[in-house]
Amino acid sequence: MTGEAFEYAIKKDVRNNPIVREVDEQRHRELWRSTLVGLLFVAVLVFSVWRHVEQLYDGYDMSDLRVKRAVEDQRNRELRNEVEKLRSLQRIEPIARQRLRMGPPGPDDIQVIPRVIEGAPAPRTAVAQR
Repeated sequence: MTGEAFEYAIKKDVRNNPIVREVDEQRHRELWRSTLVGLLFVAVLVFSVWRHVEQLYDGYDMSDLRVKRAVEDQRNRELRNEVEKLRSLQRIEPIARQRLRMGPPGPDDIQVIPRVIEGAPAPRTAVAQR
């Protein structure tokens, strides 16, 4: 046998075990730190956008409320005018004279009610006693 043939006769011990790397603790911490900083940045950004959107919605709501208040103020003025018209004596007097047949009081229509002066208490009755 020659030297070349002998080489193939030796069984080569080849181990194909997977290579296991050691965990680099420093890179692991840096990765977590970067992740947390990124999450904090995203949270601040989302909060800022949320506040801005809420401010826009509140502006729209205020605009709607201003329009509604203007309508209600106009309605209030109309109702006050109507109340004043209904209270006016030029309207009430014809209604009183025609529908209710009222007129100014005459001298016989006036009655004076005497003022009651408190005197001695009324005698007790059997019903009032306890």
